[in-house]
Amino acid sequence: QLQLAESGGGLVQAGGSLRLACAASGRSISSYAMGWFRQAPGKEREFVAAIAWGGAATFYADSVKGRFTISRDNAKNTVYLQMSNLKPEDTAVYYCARGVPPFSGTTYYDSRRYDNWGQGTQVTVSS
Repeated sequence: QLQLAESGGGLVQAGGSLRLACAASGRSISSYAMGWFRQAPGKEREFVAAIAWGGAATFYADSVKGRFTISRDNAKNTVYLQMSNLKPEDTAVYYCARGVPPFSGTTYYDSRRYDNWGQGTQVTVSS
């Protein structure tokens, strides 16, 4: 059974960087799209980034474009989220999840198209 575990969160000052990792165990994720989402206190969970199964296609929320980069290492069964130029509004619990195929177009942005959610990792950006 697939399990996902996020790591790499922490406290960082505005303008700083963090790299989150989502390590999969129990099953290979190489054939699946993967996504990162986040949820701030009192807010709905929102899409952050996604990567197609082969890694050739990536998708980002407008709020993180140019600052965040999603990547994957299928040999390590791990997906990453490199976050740069962090802002206080990036503060949230970050979750990774596996995409349920098929995917096309805007479905990458829809949290209902994902399963096997991890437990999340807290990212706090101070001003």
